[in-house]
Amino acid sequence: MPKLPAILSRLDAELDASLARLASWIAIPSISTDPAYAADSRRAAQWLRDDLESLGFKASLRETPGQPIVVGHRPKPGAPHVLFYGHYDVQPVDPLTLWESEPFKPVVKEIAPGRKVITGRGACDDKGQVMTFIEALRATLKETGDLPVGITILVEGEEESGSPNLPPFVAANAEELKADVALICDTGMWDRETPAITASLRGLVYQEVTITCADRDLHSGLFGGAAANPIHVLSSIVAALRDETGRITIPGFYDGVEEPTAEQKADWQALGLTEAEFLGGIGLKRSIGEKGRMLIEQIQSRPTCDVNGIWGGYIGEGTKTVIAAKASAKISFRLVGKQDPQKIAAAFQAFVRARLPADVTAEFIAHGASPAIAVPVDSLALLKAQAALTEEWGRKAVTIGSGGSIPVAGDFKRTLGMDTLLVGFGLDDDRLHSPNEKYDLSSFHKGQRSWARILQALGA
Repeated sequence: MPKLPAILSRLDAELDASLARLASWIAIPSISTDPAYAADSRRAAQWLRDDLESLGFKASLRETPGQPIVVGHRPKPGAPHVLFYGHYDVQPVDPLTLWESEPFKPVVKEIAPGRKVITGRGACDDKGQVMTFIEALRATLKETGDLPVGITILVEGEEESGSPNLPPFVAANAEELKADVALICDTGMWDRETPAITASLRGLVYQEVTITCADRDLHSGLFGGAAANPIHVLSSIVAALRDETGRITIPGFYDGVEEPTAEQKADWQALGLTEAEFLGGIGLKRSIGEKGRMLIEQIQSRPTCDVNGIWGGYIGEGTKTVIAAKASAKISFRLVGKQDPQKIAAAFQAFVRARLPADVTAEFIAHGASPAIAVPVDSLALLKAQAALTEEWGRKAVTIGSGGSIPVAGDFKRTLGMDTLLVGFGLDDDRLHSPNEKYDLSSFHKGQRSWARILQALGA
């Protein structure tokens, strides 16, 4: 990579210019959830299209029933090809009174000695993150006249409103969008000094169950002690889902759950995540996850079962002495590895039915089922990106899992058949979706340098 030092030097020298470009994009109020900002959202898409065209990309706005999707192509025959995804839409700014400066008039300021940030809605999520990648491309092209890999850029305008039009667009344009690997810059670092690659995302099974006993609510004085109480039945089933060690007791639940490698465990152990650090800020002290598992395993690489809501009977003011006819709960499972969502859903329903007393029935409503996705630990793209990040930050880049779901990565896997590297430079205190959103200049600057290194590594 003989020209990498020159590319990095250019990124250093042109930081102010790149900040000015970012500020001009942040200034466009591309709020996708509010129809009043539809024209502004289109203007933000046009801004990006024009910038990509200035870099030699064949770029266009692709219409959808909602906001347009920006697509740009710069192929390089014979070289690896990557697909970069981001989004240009932003969250609403309410409550406006809590902002220290106007959300669409970005400001660069110092928030601590030697720590500068740029503020504004979208500064981090996701305009600032997208621009780290674009600026790396710009500097590379200025220094070398070419890029080390072929690139397709896909930036949508409805991520903050659920991406309703992205999956059908990806499916309809699968041949055009296929690449060797997808890159997403919409995640975060482990901390301000430690870069991270999110290499796995947990899947989800969400079930609603309703237990029915009698054909109507009953007078508890007349029927209590004899009639089955659905709240009792449901409560006992919910309580039986986990044992005293925190393990989930559904038969076959752990089929397909894979153990992390010794190297992964060592890396996670070195991060030193503690219960006090993770739970202290929400008023808790002790983890209730599986005994014998590190806290970081519990939240990113192990499956979970959580009751998200439970109801039944009388909950109004005062008293009403009834035995309810029905009781319901919403229960979600986060999946990892090769757990099969359909098998988990079926096993949960069988678990419930096996515990029903005589005369009691259960009905189920499915609210979603998606598998976990993970990049293989020996993926060449992952190893190259990890090495490039480590070189830039001077600290080993960790590969972590996300306890949540990022649907587009699943779409890329299922529809395009490719893995996704989620490399982001956001921080926990960037106030995403909240007033006073910001992006550290260190994240913006070193994010650019990181992408320059990653692109060179992927093309090597």
